[in-house]
This record gives sequence, structure tokens and C-alpha cells, in this order.
Amino acid sequence: MNPISACSIMFYDRSPDEAIALAVETGLAGIEWRVTDDDPGTGTDVFTDNRCTVGFADVAAIADRCRRSGVEVVGLDTYVECGDLVAARRAATVAAEAGVPWFRFRTPWRDGAPWVEHADRARRFVDELQEIASAHGVRALLELHQRTICPSASLTQRIVADADPALVGVIYDAGNLLVEGYEDHGTAVDLLGAHLAHVHVKNARWVPTGTGGPWELQWSPMDDGVLDVGSLRTALHRGGYDGWLSLEDFTTDLAPEAALEVGLQVLHANEPAVVTS
Repeated sequence: MNPISACSIMFYDRSPDEAIALAVETGLAGIEWRVTDDDPGTGTDVFTDNRCTVGFADVAAIADRCRRSGVEVVGLDTYVECGDLVAARRAATVAAEAGVPWFRFRTPWRDGAPWVEHADRARRFVDELQEIASAHGVRALLELHQRTICPSASLTQRIVADADPALVGVIYDAGNLLVEGYEDHGTAVDLLGAHLAHVHVKNARWVPTGTGGPWELQWSPMDDGVLDVGSLRTALHRGGYDGWLSLEDFTTDLAPEAALEVGLQVLHANEPAVVTS
């Protein structure tokens, strides 16, 4: 079965050391660390005031503390934007020095320019990332993300198709697909093939606005949303994916330890059946 980790962003009101202790307490196998040099917050908000944020200079020490506690460092959620070679080299260097297998990058955000123009720029960046990743012995992973030019598996594959999967892979974010880009999970896994390197799992629900307009999306706890976790896990299993499932609950409905517990329960309850001969 897939090992389960959690993205540190969901531990928004905890320090990194408290997050490691929580991982140990709950039996979590790994942590995927949010890395940015923005000042760590005081812990009032997942995105803008997140206390569980690691600076680049602190990654190696945090990785060492994780390993001494029996918790694996799954990867680095860096904010490397398309074309930023300085940030890419820094992320690759830090990952390599800390013994972490990958760092995250993103493709251009949609801004009204033609998709093909952005796509050409993204492919050139992927070519450059391959050289950087190869030189440092790590991988660069592209996250499927709403409002970028790669919200879906099919559009993402058009960007990474010619890249070496050992150097450039894809983070399949099942929660982001609820916002934009959803395709049948089985189809998506087939399309991504060897480029499928990591999976994020979070949930969301659509709620009426009360004005008769389009419904709005809200992030929700893992047991209360649109995501069909069973079909996701079945598709990954049938596609031969045996990598990490990383919980990324963005809500503040529950305290982080409760959100983690619910997430683990949902993932375990939806483990695909293993057929033996």
C-alpha cells in the first residue's frame, strides 16, 4: 500500500518541531515541507500566516530532526515559478544538500496571453530544469494547479511529455482538480504514465451563494467533500502507482491533529483491494 505523508502547510498553527512530534504521535510516515523565505507566521491562517514554514537555510536541520525521529522528508514544496532559474538552482541545491528527493515548480499563471505562448515558455523551462535536476541528483516536480496553464493531467502531459521522468515528474493534486481540470482518475493516471511522481489529497465542497449565482468552492475536511477517494486510490493502484499519498487539508474546521486523524481514517478506509492468485 502507499505510504502516507502530510504537507506541513496543513499544520499552520504549529512549529516545525511540533509538526514532527505530531507525525510521530499519529504514526505518519513522512512530511512534505513548505519552504519559503517569507517570515514564518504566528499561525492564524493556512496560506498567509503559516507558522509551519521552513526557510531555505533551515531545510537541512529540519530534515535531520525528521530522520532522527523516524519521519521521512518526502519533498520540498518550494514556490519555483516558470522561468526562475535562480530559484530552481537554489531549490535543487538545498534539496540535494538535505538528501531530499525533489522540489516543486509551477507553470505560468493564466493572464490572457495565448496558451501556446505560455506552453512554449514552460517547455523551455522544463528543458532547463532537467539539466539542473541532473546536476544535483534530484527531481523537479510540476504540480497540477488551478488557474495555471496546467490544471489537468492532459494539459500537464503536453508540457512534460518529452522530459525524462527520472528528472522531471508531476504532482497529481486530486484536490486542485475539484476546482479546475478534473478528468477521470484512471484516464489521468494513464496519461501521466511514468511522469506521475507524487499525489496530494485534499477535499472540497461546492456551496450555493444564496444570490442565485454560480456556486462557490470551499476547502473541506477529508470526510466531507466531493472527492471520491475510493476511485482515486483504485485508479492509482491499477496504474501501478506505489508512491506517497500526501494529505493537504486546507481547512481550519478542525485542529491539525484532528484533521490529520480524519484524513488518515479516510485514506485507510478506501484502500484498494489487493487481489492475490
